[in-house]
Amino acid sequence: MELYSIDKLMSETRQLAAKYRQATGSTLAVTGEIARYDVAKTLTLNLIDDLTLGHDAIGTGDRDGLRILIKGRVIFEDSKSSPRIGQVKADGRWDNVVLVLFDDDYMPVEMYEATAEDIKEATGSESSSANKKRGAMSVAQFKRIGQLVWNK
Repeated sequence: MELYSIDKLMSETRQLAAKYRQATGSTLAVTGEIARYDVAKTLTLNLIDDLTLGHDAIGTGDRDGLRILIKGRVIFEDSKSSPRIGQVKADGRWDNVVLVLFDDDYMPVEMYEATAEDIKEATGSESSSANKKRGAMSVAQFKRIGQLVWNK
């Protein structure tokens, strides 16, 4: 028997992260773990423990055997910047990317999924900007190329 329920711990982590941001204006580095948990639970994926493999989960059902990279971003209401999802390395170690967007309380609002081909095309060589070279992408761009697979 587990000492703590993962569901309860994630709920408390969300509350703590939201309260911390309200109190300090800074964020805690927990979004990635919350994203992994929410995506795996919602889309019925098997999380992997070895994150050096370059992906976070293995698909089941319709996604059977697909290697899934999971990204998460909190979209704060008071933010004036255009949020980015950070680097997505096109190194062949994943098949699809799932992006989960959270509200100010770290609760999931939407999940988008894009294939490796979609990502490679979007970050391809048509632009020579540094962001394209690094595989960086805005949330808005990911939403344009991805498919909405879940929403609140």
